[in-house]
Amino acid sequence: MSALLFTACDTESHINKTTVKHVDLERYLGRWYEIARYEHHFEKNLEGVTAEYSMMDDGMIRVKNSGYLDSLGGRYKEIIGKARERKNADGDGQLEVSFFWIFYSEYNILELDTINYSYALVGSKSSDYLWILSRTPKMKTEDLNFLLSKIESRGYSIDNLYWVKQAE
Repeated sequence: MSALLFTACDTESHINKTTVKHVDLERYLGRWYEIARYEHHFEKNLEGVTAEYSMMDDGMIRVKNSGYLDSLGGRYKEIIGKARERKNADGDGQLEVSFFWIFYSEYNILELDTINYSYALVGSKSSDYLWILSRTPKMKTEDLNFLLSKIESRGYSIDNLYWVKQAE
């Protein structure tokens, strides 16, 4: 058991979780399509997943994540949360998001198309969470290949990606 724990910790330390240094939040707002993700319980069996970010009057960011259970024609599900810039962050790409009262999780923008804001790679403090986001339901091949190479060079496994079905 201790060897397994050591291996998991050792793998975690080899992941590069450096975030982008500057994000124009106004440009980041809007709809993002989930292209791929590391599978986890709160999005299990969801297809057609989108995230929509909008500024609220109090300066917080409204987060609406939605998708369809089991297929694009499945039951619609959504959850509303909020995000904010992380205190003591060393770059703009470090946010916190909450869907459950006062409990916040890290939302780290690891890669971003800083010219067009057309794609993003998002992670967390744990290497168990990773998302490829796009402004369109289908990404340009060159952008996707770029992000896949970044995922591998950062120490993540592309084999762990779940490819989300999106309506075209």
